[in-house]
Amino acid sequence: MNIKTIANIAGVSVATVSKIINNYSDISEETRQRVLKIMDENGYRPSSSAKTLATKKSNLVGVVFAGKLNVDFSHPFFVQVINTFKKQIGLLGYDLLFFSNEKFLDQGEDYLARSKYFQVDGCIIIAGDEVESSVYDLDASPIPCIGIDIELTGQGSCYIMSDNEKISPKIVEHFYMNGYRDIGFIGLQRASLVMQQREDAFKRSLKQFSLDTKPEWMVYSKDYAAEDGYQAAKEMLTRGELPRAVFAATDLLAFGAMRAFKEAGLRIPEDIAIAGCDDIEACRYTDPPLTTVKQDTDKIGRLAAMILFDLMNKQMDNQCIKVEPELVVRQSCGVAVPGIEV
Repeated sequence: MNIKTIANIAGVSVATVSKIINNYSDISEETRQRVLKIMDENGYRPSSSAKTLATKKSNLVGVVFAGKLNVDFSHPFFVQVINTFKKQIGLLGYDLLFFSNEKFLDQGEDYLARSKYFQVDGCIIIAGDEVESSVYDLDASPIPCIGIDIELTGQGSCYIMSDNEKISPKIVEHFYMNGYRDIGFIGLQRASLVMQQREDAFKRSLKQFSLDTKPEWMVYSKDYAAEDGYQAAKEMLTRGELPRAVFAATDLLAFGAMRAFKEAGLRIPEDIAIAGCDDIEACRYTDPPLTTVKQDTDKIGRLAAMILFDLMNKQMDNQCIKVEPELVVRQSCGVAVPGIEV
């Protein structure tokens, strides 16, 4: 069953069937309904390539997990963002095409070439560390792109991230208001844009409250995983006097640090308080539950879908959208607040 057969059964031209498939308005409603009924009775579904050829739209959005490190389906923050994005962009009529960056980059191909090959209407780019240069070729192209935690500058691009300048100040202020004056930090050796923003804001916040930035209380992990937070906290334990509270730049780092402190015989929060960042689901189930700063993954994902839709329809200019983070107080900081989830 093909478009020519449908046309013969309906007694119309192939061009008329093509126009009906692609929702042209210059066809009578009676003809449209007759052809659609014949297509339905015969189980005919037009191929996506045929529709793309006619409309110049594939209704496909490419998903690029950019960077050689730290961004994949094991990262809770990005999984939550992409799940929300998938639902919203699906409601707008688009399917997702996930690009691999394992093999094809070694063979000299790039994201732009693949986007053209599959004729995607737009791309969402989710950034990790050591971002490939081909990502910026895609950004500079006419293909609309929305970035998550990556600065895009292309004419048809926008990007979204949490307001990282506000994350550390929320934690430092909270510690300060609850009597903590000796505050440590667990960051990342290989700081991405996001991690660097959080560290810089942490140092500025300490100065704002006239608190010292002690080098022995600033430790850096090799990676983002809980095991890396564990090793960083063990390093802090070897440096002598401990801070009274610690801010870990991600929740996963905080989980590992909590384990290391407990193994050293320290009680949380009685001996050392700790806070993280992201508010992933597991924060509610640590012992004690983890104080953290929530990144609104639902809002980020929905905004990304809506903005990309507008970019693809030429209704949006290049913009940076920053989403407000929210402090979530739980028991790991030693503060019981009525009405706050613990």
